[in-house]
Amino acid sequence: MTSVLSPSTLRAMGQKEYEKRKHAALEVEALVRELHAANEEDKVEAIVEQLSKELAASAHSNLRKGALHALSGAAIGMRNDVKRVLSRLLPPVLAAFADQDARVRYTACEALYNIAKIARSACVPHINGIFDGLFKLSADTDPQVQNGMQLLDRLMKDVVTESDAFNMDDFMPLLGERIYVSNPFSRQFLVGWISALDSVPDIDMLTYLPVYFDGLFHMLAVTSMEIRQQSYSVLSDLLRDISDAAES
Repeated sequence: MTSVLSPSTLRAMGQKEYEKRKHAALEVEALVRELHAANEEDKVEAIVEQLSKELAASAHSNLRKGALHALSGAAIGMRNDVKRVLSRLLPPVLAAFADQDARVRYTACEALYNIAKIARSACVPHINGIFDGLFKLSADTDPQVQNGMQLLDRLMKDVVTESDAFNMDDFMPLLGERIYVSNPFSRQFLVGWISALDSVPDIDMLTYLPVYFDGLFHMLAVTSMEIRQQSYSVLSDLLRDISDAAES
C-alpha cells in the first residue's frame, strides 16, 4: 500500500537529530489537519495505521521515537475529533513504555502527555491501560523517564478527577492488585493516586477501603520516611472521612 506520508517526512522521522524528528511530527500534524478538514478520514486512518503498526515497531530506535512524536502530532491535528482514533493511537505509545531504550520510553511519556492534553476526558475509558503503564514506569531507574512519568502522572490525575465518566468499580481492583508493591517509587505513585481520588468530593473512597486499606497501612512500616509520612497523611484523611460519615 502506498504511504500517505511523503518520503521526506518518513526520512526525517528516523533521523538522529531531535529537531528533525520534531519537524517531521509537525508535518504529520499539518497533513492530518488538512485531511481531516477535507473529510478524507480514510487517509487519516492510513497514516495512524502506518505510524502505529509499522513505524512505531521499527527495529531502529530513532524511527520509533519519530513515530511516537508523529502519533502525538496526528492527535493534535485531529483536535476535538481525536476520540475517533484514540484506540489506535494509544497502544503503540503504551507499548513503548516497556522499550529497552530509555530515550524511547521518555519520548512515549512526552507523546502521551501531548495526546492526553488534546483528548482529555476521551482518555478516561482507557485509564486502566494508561495507569498500568504509569505504574510500570514509576519504578524506572532513568531520571529523565522518571521526570516524564511524573509530568504525565499529574496530567492523568487531573483528567480523571475532573471527569464524570470515571468508573471507580473498574479502576480500583487494578490499584488493589498493586498495593503491596515493594518498590518505593511505585509505593509513592500508588499513595499519590489514593490521595488524589480521596480529594474528589463525588468519590467515596471509604466504599473501597477493603481494596487498599491493608496495603496502605503496611506502608507505615517501610524504611522510607517520606512514604510513611504520605501514607500517614492519607490514612488520617480517611479516618476523618470515617468520623464525618459516622456523625452525619
